[in-house]
Amino acid sequence: MSFHEVRFPTAIALGSSGGPMRRTEVVTLASGFEERNAVWAHSRRRYDAGYGVKTLDDLHAVISFFEARMGRLHGFRWKDHADFKSGAPGAAVSDTDQPLGAGDGVSTQFSLVKVYSSGGTDYVRPIRKPVAPTVVVAMDGASQNEGIDFTLDALTGTVSFVAPPAPGAVLTAGFEFDVPARFDTDRLAIDLSQFEAGMVPNVPIIEVRL
Repeated sequence: MSFHEVRFPTAIALGSSGGPMRRTEVVTLASGFEERNAVWAHSRRRYDAGYGVKTLDDLHAVISFFEARMGRLHGFRWKDHADFKSGAPGAAVSDTDQPLGAGDGVSTQFSLVKVYSSGGTDYVRPIRKPVAPTVVVAMDGASQNEGIDFTLDALTGTVSFVAPPAPGAVLTAGFEFDVPARFDTDRLAIDLSQFEAGMVPNVPIIEVRL
């Protein structure tokens, strides 16, 4: 899939609506009980950027971004202001925020993830588009130096250690991240008369799998 490593205008994304969605099959039995099956292993996020368009300049920025991505053709980075850090949005990034893996004396590559926990249940979300300058890594609680102890592939979310971590070493990471996304339409329907009257244009954005 073609992907442009460029971020949708963050000021406009800040005013957007949307969030995660899942696909679940629900079958109601004759007894009234239900059988439920998860169709997707991972959630998928959907947004409407139109709610963030407040001025004609905002609208122009969205049109320019849309044209440069050629509609649905090319993916891009999207900042979800409700969920863009390894911890809570208001907390500082820490190198012990999220698990990265455990050393086995052989493996050197580990993938960034974010774990969502509630009621004793965890969901592990792969992080494919970290924001490079923000990624910090620790081994057994000791901070590691990028370029000396590890390198980061910001295109895939892979951390590579220079030397294999020792067996049992606890690896953790902290980071900011973007959502890989694309426009979910090849047509922007904009009515300037309605826009001036306060009507929000429809600018659908959907997460893509990488």
